[in-house]
Amino acid sequence: MDREEMWRHIGEQRSAVADALTELQPDEWERPSLCEGWRVRDVVAHVGLGAEITFGTALRELARARGDFHGMIRETAIERAARPIDELIADVRKGAALRRRVPGTTTKEPLLDILVHAQDIFAPLGRDFAMPVEPALVAADRIWQIPAPFGFGAKKRLRGLRVAATDARWARGAGGPEVSGPIKAIVLLLAGREAAALPDLSGAGLELLAARG
Repeated sequence: MDREEMWRHIGEQRSAVADALTELQPDEWERPSLCEGWRVRDVVAHVGLGAEITFGTALRELARARGDFHGMIRETAIERAARPIDELIADVRKGAALRRRVPGTTTKEPLLDILVHAQDIFAPLGRDFAMPVEPALVAADRIWQIPAPFGFGAKKRLRGLRVAATDARWARGAGGPEVSGPIKAIVLLLAGREAAALPDLSGAGLELLAARG
């Protein structure tokens, strides 16, 4: 998939997320997301901010967080989440037309970001949100490649397992028991959302996965 097509998918997914957010009830915004310690509104705020952040803003916020990258992400999201719901939705919708990315990343990062965070928002609310297969394959590849501590540490967490999609040609790992499922569940597994992924996964590797906690 080339860069232009990735940006098209990013825009489509951001628009779809914004549309789906308008259907949430007020109490759903305060519920826990799949991100530990983050409410749904915190994740939405992060999605809106990530779409428009500039290099200068990132540097200022990183300095304010004393170099703590993950701390910066959390604090900026929580601060922004205090804004009215309509503004948070508008930020996500505005991001559909933007083509910015965090300095030092590729176009694949905002793609995987919106795919994963859409599930962070809607899955714990019991609301299904589709994940297109082709963008999901790009996201799965990128998540697998990014080493810890910069990414999700998927290779390290899933060492000794073969991870395979059942609805697309995608598999990684060799020589171990297999964990398989739809690419949507595979992306969630790779991104550390194991509890959300497990109902759709199968294979002999699940026992080893469970033993690792």
